Amino acid sequence: MKKRSYSILMFRLPMVIMVYLFLLVALSGNPLLTPAVADDNSDKTYKSLKLFTDVLEELEKNYVDDVNTEELIQNAIQGMVGNLDPHSSFMPPEAFDELQDDTKGEFSGIGIVITMKDKILTVISPIEGTPAYKAGIQAGDIIIKIDDKSTRDMALWEAVNMMRGQRYKIVVITVIRKNEPKPIEVPLKRDLIPMESVRSVILEPGYGYLRITNFRMSSLDDVINNLKRLESDNKAFKGLVMDLRDNPGGLLDQAVKISDIFLDKGTIVSIKGRQEINTQVFKAYPEDEDRKYPIVVLINGGSASASEIVAGALQDHSRALILGTTSFGKGSVQTVHPLKEGFGIKYTIARYYTPSGRSIQAKGIVPDIEVEYAILEKKEKKTSVFDRMIKEKDLKNSLEPENIKQSEKQPKKHPRRLDTSQLKHDAQVKRALDILISYGVFSKLNGSQEKN
Repeated sequence: MKKRSYSILMFRLPMVIMVYLFLLVALSGNPLLTPAVADDNSDKTYKSLKLFTDVLEELEKNYVDDVNTEELIQNAIQGMVGNLDPHSSFMPPEAFDELQDDTKGEFSGIGIVITMKDKILTVISPIEGTPAYKAGIQAGDIIIKIDDKSTRDMALWEAVNMMRGQRYKIVVITVIRKNEPKPIEVPLKRDLIPMESVRSVILEPGYGYLRITNFRMSSLDDVINNLKRLESDNKAFKGLVMDLRDNPGGLLDQAVKISDIFLDKGTIVSIKGRQEINTQVFKAYPEDEDRKYPIVVLINGGSASASEIVAGALQDHSRALILGTTSFGKGSVQTVHPLKEGFGIKYTIARYYTPSGRSIQAKGIVPDIEVEYAILEKKEKKTSVFDRMIKEKDLKNSLEPENIKQSEKQPKKHPRRLDTSQLKHDAQVKRALDILISYGVFSKLNGSQEKN
């Protein structure tokens, strides 16, 4: 009789028993270990697992509709991992596959980086040049609907899947924005998201602009190639504006290597986790190229993770002046671990610290000079009577200035991929350029004073 009763129980609750035994073995490392010989923590764990299986059994037996036990367990795992922090998640196979596109390959979507902030779907930053960027989606926007489906209780990977899709197909997102009285509906036509992460241009002779939109596998090589072009076009390279605004981050190793380009020694970043394997210090080493020119780094609320590592390293080593507004404040490191049957788990393994030992978690990088973003209006030049007065150069047969080179009469044209006129009307870029030019002027003044 007992044997028959046990068989009935196994038939009715196979998944419950399998889950319980699996978790029992996984946590104890020994199937023969029982709660009676476990320590206090283990005892609490076993009681919690028993509660879990009791609830699962109750739902299987008495819920109004048939339940999919496998789906219930997956949802429970998702809740367990997802409630740890906004950057940890359990991913089904389709979500795990999509994650691979974040650092390589090409995909069709709308071009935004999102996170769960207090269980609310929030935009970290739009990706430059994408449909979302062109439509004016901003860092801090809260997405409440995707195609009329509420994002309440929606998993992060589900939101990503809904916003990605067939190229040129329209998806409508509804956002709540600070200082806007009503939700804003934004129709977006999906397009291929550009994988290019680095662009550059000459702002003024001797002064370069380097834009890094994210940190992908090729970012280091792209940065070096762009720097060489900027430096080769200007024999006396005087300064660099590095733009990390709305850069949501990416690969840690790329952030470390790009920081190392501008540093000769010292710590770049350190990460500290519970396990020794997740505790590491990344150092800078001397470079073959001598890049001692001054740097101004631009950041804002959309600058997160890897971009904060670069800004923090250069700031702590007094290698760059940081300008803009306080960054996002993501001071944690995640790892991605594949599981069986195509599932995956992304979870936080460590916090990172800037060279001076600062944790920027939920604090961000505070700029040395705070400058809000603004577009400067073009001012029409008003001609006064004094401007119309005759000058020496207007006189007939006046002498030419000495030592005019042909290159100065006809400025050399550089292949540019960014609109410099637009950049110069960006208040933060303009301020950064002014600082670099002023630094050069004062350096010359100091040099002449020392000689005297």
